[in-house]
Amino acid sequence: MRLTPVFSLTIFLLLITGPLGADDGYRLWLRYDEIADSPLRKSYAKALPRVFREGDSPQLCAAEEELLLGLSGLLGHGVESTAAAPAKGLILGVLGRSTSLDGLLSAEEQASLPDGGYALIGQGKQFYIVGKDDRGALYGAFAFLRYLQRGRPLDDLHLLDGPRVKNRLLNHWDNLDGTVERGYAGFSIWNWHQLPHYLDPRYTDYARANASIGINGAVVTNVNAKAIVFRRDYLQKAAALAEVFRPYGIRIYLTARFSAPIELGGLPTADPEDAAVKKWWQDKASEIYALIPDFGGFVVKANSEGQPGPREYGRTHAQGANLLADALAPHGGIVMWRAFVYSNEEPVDRAKQAYDEFVPLDGKFRDNVMVQVKNGPIDFQPREPVHPLFGSMPHTPLAMEFQITKEYLGQGTHLVGLGKMYEEVLQTDTYAEGPGTRVADIIDGSAYGDDRLTAMAGVANIGTARNWTGNLFGQADWYTFGRLAWNPTGKAEDYFREWSQMTFPNSPTVQETAQDLLAVSHEACVNYMTPLGLHHIMGPDHHYGPGPWIKDMPRADWTSVYYHKADAEGVGFDRTKTGSDALEQYTSRFAARYESPDSCPPAFLLWYHHLPWDHKLPSGNTLWAELCYSYHAGATKVGEMLKNWKSLSGRLDQERYESVRMHLEIQEKEAKWWRDACLAYFQSFSGMPVPAELEKPTHSLEYYEGLTFPYAPGIKAKW
Repeated sequence: MRLTPVFSLTIFLLLITGPLGADDGYRLWLRYDEIADSPLRKSYAKALPRVFREGDSPQLCAAEEELLLGLSGLLGHGVESTAAAPAKGLILGVLGRSTSLDGLLSAEEQASLPDGGYALIGQGKQFYIVGKDDRGALYGAFAFLRYLQRGRPLDDLHLLDGPRVKNRLLNHWDNLDGTVERGYAGFSIWNWHQLPHYLDPRYTDYARANASIGINGAVVTNVNAKAIVFRRDYLQKAAALAEVFRPYGIRIYLTARFSAPIELGGLPTADPEDAAVKKWWQDKASEIYALIPDFGGFVVKANSEGQPGPREYGRTHAQGANLLADALAPHGGIVMWRAFVYSNEEPVDRAKQAYDEFVPLDGKFRDNVMVQVKNGPIDFQPREPVHPLFGSMPHTPLAMEFQITKEYLGQGTHLVGLGKMYEEVLQTDTYAEGPGTRVADIIDGSAYGDDRLTAMAGVANIGTARNWTGNLFGQADWYTFGRLAWNPTGKAEDYFREWSQMTFPNSPTVQETAQDLLAVSHEACVNYMTPLGLHHIMGPDHHYGPGPWIKDMPRADWTSVYYHKADAEGVGFDRTKTGSDALEQYTSRFAARYESPDSCPPAFLLWYHHLPWDHKLPSGNTLWAELCYSYHAGATKVGEMLKNWKSLSGRLDQERYESVRMHLEIQEKEAKWWRDACLAYFQSFSGMPVPAELEKPTHSLEYYEGLTFPYAPGIKAKW
């Protein structure tokens, strides 16, 4: 068995970390501590004395190493590999290539497994991890360890699972200089200066963590791309990362700057219809694949926020995407062309722009192009309705883009269980193919019944913080994203439970508290930031803290007042027929629910309607009173979260306890700041009193408007 640096590092961490000793969170959910339940541990040890691997692919070898590492830690003693199938133990292999696996699955079961699928089977004294392919065997190994970490019984084990989405990616907004745009966990983990010669063991641990939750792609550069990444020396650096990722089934992707033929190739144009431009991209693709044979493809941000694109040459997004797709197609690569675009002209309603630009292009993209769409039509707000493109482009594969980092949700300090937001979006019925056409069904391709490309991408929250995500509970967002990318119809709370059980393995009380914090935190965040459908009212540029008063920016749609439209009469953005009519971009059955204030769910009331301050809601409260109660409910809930966490003192290691406690104390303070600043601002228009039983804003509106944060994290330093 080969011993890699990560194996040595992790064993060292296992040895120095006890149940209540120091723990910095580096191991994520791959903890493999000795199982505290002695009878359960002994039953596992008796059933799993050794491991046999049938096959020598890099993925199978990585799976075996993980099994040996995990079993040795969980069982409290060394578990060895064997050169022949044992009469008693664990057998790892791939269907059709492992004689030991013959007859384990019926023909129907084999046919049901997708690429990357696996089966976990117990039969007599032998246990089997059966992969549909090499990646499937790897995913099965991690699933088997997850099964043991959670204390599940091995009796009658017969479990089949496989990914419903083909491409499951992390999008890193990491810059080549080491900064991370909208990153709140330190600098980039990619050290481009020292690559390709120095390979940090952290790269392998990163790959292990992603493989454990089924992520199979990593876009390692920022969507605000630099052409230099296509220079030969930088491609060699990317190839070194790809070499680390490959045993864990992860393909590397790069972001493509559309003007690279000019900036790097010396051409006078980047026009997608120019023959020299086409040849430049074809040659560049061939160069990339000569270095990285399993290169995944390109992610492209074009004609948005200053990034160059085909519109500069009078061409469409389809022509731009197809240029790159044609270059990648001979090598099996794909293009993910982002729909986050808006024109230089200020719109009537920013929420309508992507639909207006992309729907006319439906069916005009190459087969290896996906349009990558953010979950909502504005920009990763705490809560948005689903993007109208979902269900509006039946002839074009759409990739979902979620944020895992928290650009608009308290950044690195706030505990916000994003899995609940992911689930809310994925379970939304678009009615695109009739009732029951959920966003999840569009993402996994089942809505259209064809074998199209499918993908889900998450903007990564990873940095050089020792625990990877800065806020310990940010790990749960990474974990839950991966699990929902694997199965978009899954339930967030199931994955919260898994993460909690593996992260805090020896204390059911801590596990249950952690689950509860994750389950209630997203709704709390929405309430103390943007209740009742308010949106885009954060501070400018850095997007930190409240800023509903923001105006006089270079573009109207960069301001807050553009979106909430508060005045003496009321508040909210009218997106019905009497306003921007953004609802026309959805199916009629979807739109019908939101067209009237009486039927519109309160969560989106001010997203779609401009209403008087004294408008009566179903709760019996006026709009103003409901706004006050919502803001206070959110801040109060954070106080409860902090109290519940403090009750765990002494029940887990002090380092992680203190880390979460301090972040929750910051969150409680900032939730009150959001509450008070926003109510002080909106009260200046409503002229109505805060309900008597509620706490009044601590400071004047002028105080909140005067706060500045020149060094807030998440934006590129202006050195």
